[in-house]
Amino acid sequence: MSRREEIIVLGAGVVGMATALTLTGRGHRVTVVDGARGPGLGTSFANGAQLSYAYTDALASPSVLRQIPRILLGLDPALRFQPHFDPDFLRWSIAFLRNCGAGTFRRNTLAGLALAARSRVALDQLTERHALEYGHSVPGKIHIYRSAASFAVAEAMVALKRANGVIQTLLDPDAAVALEPMLAPVRDEIAGALHTPDEAVGDPHRFCTSAHEALIRAGGSSMFDLPVDRIETQGRQPAIVTRCGTRVPAERIILATGTGSPRIARSLGVYLPVQPMKGYSITAPTGAAAPHASITDVANRVVFARLGNRMRIAGLAEVGRRDTRVEPERLRALAASARAALPQAADYDNIESSWAGLRPMTPDSLPIMRTIAPGVIANTGHGGLGWTYAAGSAERVAQIIEGTV
Repeated sequence: MSRREEIIVLGAGVVGMATALTLTGRGHRVTVVDGARGPGLGTSFANGAQLSYAYTDALASPSVLRQIPRILLGLDPALRFQPHFDPDFLRWSIAFLRNCGAGTFRRNTLAGLALAARSRVALDQLTERHALEYGHSVPGKIHIYRSAASFAVAEAMVALKRANGVIQTLLDPDAAVALEPMLAPVRDEIAGALHTPDEAVGDPHRFCTSAHEALIRAGGSSMFDLPVDRIETQGRQPAIVTRCGTRVPAERIILATGTGSPRIARSLGVYLPVQPMKGYSITAPTGAAAPHASITDVANRVVFARLGNRMRIAGLAEVGRRDTRVEPERLRALAASARAALPQAADYDNIESSWAGLRPMTPDSLPIMRTIAPGVIANTGHGGLGWTYAAGSAERVAQIIEGTV
């Protein structure tokens, strides 16, 4: 290990807390800083809960490129782009289109796959070492496809991922129902399915709170309700500067504030290609035919993750939306998609909570993990896979600090 350092981690979501705990385990003195009143209250609060180690397909792809006109016209209820005419959004959009080629999509997907594999091991190690409790289980995941064309695309991706160590099985409708009997009500609508037995679930907010408790036990510290205005790098050490003008120096600062990262990076004269992608979730009691495996309905772009006797249902992607308001119309659209996908998976008439959050999206769907200024490391831009990538990207940050990459 490198020498012991004083480190500030900006951001207390899954990425920030995994980073803080990982660095603490390497012997560093870590302080977590967040503008919220506690850990995991932003995008990590109620996301889809799936740990999707095998499903790292980049958003920028040939199929999305073909759908761009339909998406821009608002004809796709699940995926929308809200254009902005500021230079950063235009720059991001051009980079996104450049990443839609078949070869680039393949490279980005495989890079995500490698990070996810690393993250699985790292998360297991963190969980065991610190006795973290967040409802972690490994129920496997089933993707269901409602058209022969989309299932054919899945078959091609299975061949690619199998060659890179992923265990997946293609299923016909009867085999899918045999594996997950709760799919029986929609059996006749399934063209094919894909089973990935090693996929996991866990409550991301519970992870953040459990990791924070472990951080404090290990001698780390935290400062909440402390909005940060900028980072300064003048002098011997970088420092955060709060909105009230307080300056807090450290030997290293890790920028893990998701969609807030570009604003803070601009104070350093650095452009980070991150745009918000708004998503929604609902949490409801399990229904009469609640699946035990995680389910992703490809046609309806909705995911189901069972958390004990609750079902977490997430979906919708609105690139460029910059608010976290829970809009009733979009929430109804998510619930309608979920009912259409699995009518009895949840008690849809008794939704207990609803949520909207902003996923920090890069043009290539890969997180930014690099030094951006003296003493400042970005760990941001994880998109819809922040929960999946968190522990792996934390390991990458540790290696940057230790000079082993």
